[in-house]
Amino acid sequence: MDKFSLDATDIRILSAVQKHGQLSKTKLAEIVNLSATPCWARLARLKASGLIRGYHADIALDRVCDFTHVVVTVSLTHHRKADFDRFEAHIRTLDEVTECIATGGGMDYVLKVFTPSLAAFQELMDSLLADELGVDRYMTYIVTRHVKSTQPNLARLAARPGK
Repeated sequence: MDKFSLDATDIRILSAVQKHGQLSKTKLAEIVNLSATPCWARLARLKASGLIRGYHADIALDRVCDFTHVVVTVSLTHHRKADFDRFEAHIRTLDEVTECIATGGGMDYVLKVFTPSLAAFQELMDSLLADELGVDRYMTYIVTRHVKSTQPNLARLAARPGK
């Protein structure tokens, strides 16, 4: 994937929208310390380049409904591209799976799963096994509380070493 050439102002704009979501032209310009028109033009360029995928609300889910949050590690029986592709295509269809990352090492995938109950989670896992997706083994970790959940510090990640 090609990296997009960004300067410090672009990073400040991306950091601001990452932290605050959609902002008015005036508020974004104030946060970034740039006049409104060039700030808005830069934001439009960043959006057009695909660097901003969307804006999302951070919902207090625990205040909306009861749910079970489970982290699941999955190892597949076979490690051919077709096996990974089949598993990943199926996972993309499941609303209950909110995040799936492929990993190197002992397990092939880590999933974040939200279901209305533990019984509903077990039904989901039973269906994954019944669908013959090549799951060799899985381990479940019931989330008891969130300690930290944030976005990465973009300015720190984008900083060039030695500067």
